[in-house]
Amino acid sequence: MSRYTVALAGNPNTGKSTLFNTLTGLRQHTGNWAGKTVMMAEGEFSYDKTTFRMIDLPGTYSLYSNSTDEEVARDYIIFEKPDVTIVVLDATSLERNLNLALQVLEMTNRAVVCINLIDEAKRLGVRIDLQKIEQRLGVPTVAISARNRIGIDKLLKQVKLVASGQINPHPIHIQYSDEIERKLAELEPSIRENLGSQYPTRWIALRLLDGDESLLSSLKKRMNEVTPDSVREVASYGRTACH
Repeated sequence: MSRYTVALAGNPNTGKSTLFNTLTGLRQHTGNWAGKTVMMAEGEFSYDKTTFRMIDLPGTYSLYSNSTDEEVARDYIIFEKPDVTIVVLDATSLERNLNLALQVLEMTNRAVVCINLIDEAKRLGVRIDLQKIEQRLGVPTVAISARNRIGIDKLLKQVKLVASGQINPHPIHIQYSDEIERKLAELEPSIRENLGSQYPTRWIALRLLDGDESLLSSLKKRMNEVTPDSVREVASYGRTACH
């Protein structure tokens, strides 16, 4: 039986934990993330002769370094490399929720967008054009109601297709200002040279331009195969590009 790891990401109050509970039932346990006071929930479920280990990441509004919750969620996606990251959105607040989705898609292409509370959106007269959203985002997009188990099978089908490599999503490539794009072009070769291609170089370059010292700290702790000198080289180049 195949086995994959799935991360659940999403804003608070999107029904992310409801989806986690719906899928894992009693096959779950909680604890704290290593070295953190942030709660961690982990569980298992099976679908189509496949076992999935699911990690419920802390609910966050972004994946920057504004809080411990954000750092935990960010580091898990970047360093643990889940086979799939499900980004849970609230169908009644799509515009606000899409900010986090776009950040995840800059970090990994192994993602499925899950629009939850679709029944509530219909009740409010909100119409969701799934096909257009999927086309614009470049990743599988499914509408569900975790509470009422609507669309769960469709979601799991897409999760398995991405996890197994049968679908290779191509997420939207966000274009920034000419100045930022120029600096990214300067930074990425240095990042690739020092850290290799195992991490999303464009995303790391963006974080360096933003002066994200927390990310550099995480890189030093997590990357045993990279010496601190390599990380310092990347940081130094990043600071140069910012000026």
